Amino acid sequence: MFKTLTFACIHFSVAFTVTWLLTGSWVVGGLIALVEPCINTVAYFLHEKAWERLHRRRDARDRQPRLAA
Repeated sequence: MFKTLTFACIHFSVAFTVTWLLTGSWVVGGLIALVEPCINTVAYFLHEKAWERLHRRRDARDRQPRLAA
């Protein structure tokens, strides 16, 4: 979870800076920086969970004995 929170902080900074540079608006930069990273952080967390599940399934499949043909 700590990894996800640090990623959110970095993402907030990048989103704010890019939006502010493109629009020149502190308000729009702040709004985008608050909304977009929150959504993206949740997506990142779910993405990590999906990869963990995939690896667990692959590991479980690899541990099963194979039948000789």
